[in-house]
Amino acid sequence: MSNVIEEFNDYRTRMNDLILGKQNKVISRLFNLDTNTYAEGALPAKTKEMLGLVASMVLRCDDCIKYHLGKCRELEVNTEEMYEIFAVANIVGGTIVIPHTRRAAEYWEELKNNE
Repeated sequence: MSNVIEEFNDYRTRMNDLILGKQNKVISRLFNLDTNTYAEGALPAKTKEMLGLVASMVLRCDDCIKYHLGKCRELEVNTEEMYEIFAVANIVGGTIVIPHTRRAAEYWEELKNNE
């Protein structure tokens, strides 16, 4: 696994463990709600992750983008699908999303190269 991917995943896990370890009821419930939102349901988990990626790109959250890119890769989104996701995010979010698309494309390549 590349250092970029490993560093992101390790940091995310470490900080989530720290935050959840404080046992704040509201934060715990919010994290649980987030997890359950992306579970299989009327929409497949793959579709939900793609939607989450578009929303994260439009909201310009690089950590969220990396997370959803990783989940999309796990759920077998292919590169052609990914670039359509990028296109939707850019048309909805406008040109301000282009820098995030660059970083997303870079991270996507890292994910593909680490299989």
